[in-house]
Amino acid sequence: MRIIAGEAKGRRLKMVPGVKVRPTTDRVRESLFQIIGPYFEGGWVLDLFAGSGSLGLETLSRGAERGVFVDRSPESVKTVRQNLQLVGFADRAEVYRRDARAALRVLARRKLSFRYIFLDPPYRETFLPALLTYISEHGLLESQGILMAEHGAASRLQSRYNHLSMVRELEYGHTVIHLYQMENPGGVKNASGSLSGKF
Repeated sequence: MRIIAGEAKGRRLKMVPGVKVRPTTDRVRESLFQIIGPYFEGGWVLDLFAGSGSLGLETLSRGAERGVFVDRSPESVKTVRQNLQLVGFADRAEVYRRDARAALRVLARRKLSFRYIFLDPPYRETFLPALLTYISEHGLLESQGILMAEHGAASRLQSRYNHLSMVRELEYGHTVIHLYQMENPGGVKNASGSLSGKF
């Protein structure tokens, strides 16, 4: 696994030891960032089920200002810290070992708002709808931000959670990615243009 583009292009990343972590493949990441980027001008990124941190690290490499990485696994947290050192982004990141729901509560209390949010929990988990609702209700996604929710093809997500609306649905074999943005009076779009429709 490697950084695909940007400041740290080509840097190899460490994988989390063991077999429990399912990283987003290079092919899926490349396709995803062609849609939501491919490059960014500042903004904070939240990688909530960080694993190795590849999604958040890719976003930092492509121009995001600062990243917050969260995972409840000590092995994942250790790997994220190692990868931040490998690519030289340690001074642009915060890393926490914490349950996703508890982490969101802390971030909401800090009144943080993210331009990019990645939710890639284990496919067996069923709490994505609750997380999406909480993120919307507490303003954790910027009005022009983009949220990615990845899940298995056997699961289904709604097109709307509170003020979050689905703007893209991407399918890659057994992997499904839904992209959400906050509704606003002028319609649902991001700073670089509309993401409406299906890919």
